[in-house]
Amino acid sequence: MYIIIVGAGDIGTPLIDIATRSGNEVVVIEHNTERANRAADRFDCLVLEADATTNATLEDAGAAQADAIVSTTDRDATNIMVSLLAKEYDIPAILSVVHNPEHMNLFEQIGVNTMENPQELIAEYLYRAVARPAIVDYMRIGENAEVFEITVTENAPVAGKTLQETADEDLLSDDVLVVAIERERASEPITPRGNTTIHAGDLLTVYSAVGAEPAITDIFGHYEDRIED
Repeated sequence: MYIIIVGAGDIGTPLIDIATRSGNEVVVIEHNTERANRAADRFDCLVLEADATTNATLEDAGAAQADAIVSTTDRDATNIMVSLLAKEYDIPAILSVVHNPEHMNLFEQIGVNTMENPQELIAEYLYRAVARPAIVDYMRIGENAEVFEITVTENAPVAGKTLQETADEDLLSDDVLVVAIERERASEPITPRGNTTIHAGDLLTVYSAVGAEPAITDIFGHYEDRIED
């Protein structure tokens, strides 16, 4: 895949690393001399020290042949301009970081896939690790819903019960769905059915329409998550 990455800063650099290690053809556009030189020395890719908000630079980067362009600069105005120009080259995948949530609509109006401010996402993730230690990993969906991983403890109300039994006993409501089960000695994740029994030690992937609230983590035996936010 031919990928153009705009920006070789804190966000762009890890992306360049992943993209080049995965065997993609990568072109980096970075206007800062120090960052451009650092990327050129570190990664096996073409680095253009130039202004990405001009057609000339995008043409030099091979925009007409690109499969994707990702704008990772710390300025939304720059990212918007790059995205608009990329539209002119019919690049199939146009992605951008958005730092100010108020600008999200602008990106959506021009049809750009976006990622919210990564620093805020990291901060939220770290806070979640402190406030909800039982949650192994999670992803927010919309305002309230979440998909998360959690381990079933020995004293969990659901331990030793089938999924049908947890529903019959109102332990798991219709808003909570066990999506997958990882079990020690199992060669691959288990796809749950109504007659699937939940065991202590199971790592569950759970969808909850109301998020991973303490009332939910209680069900899996993690009463220690009842700390004040």
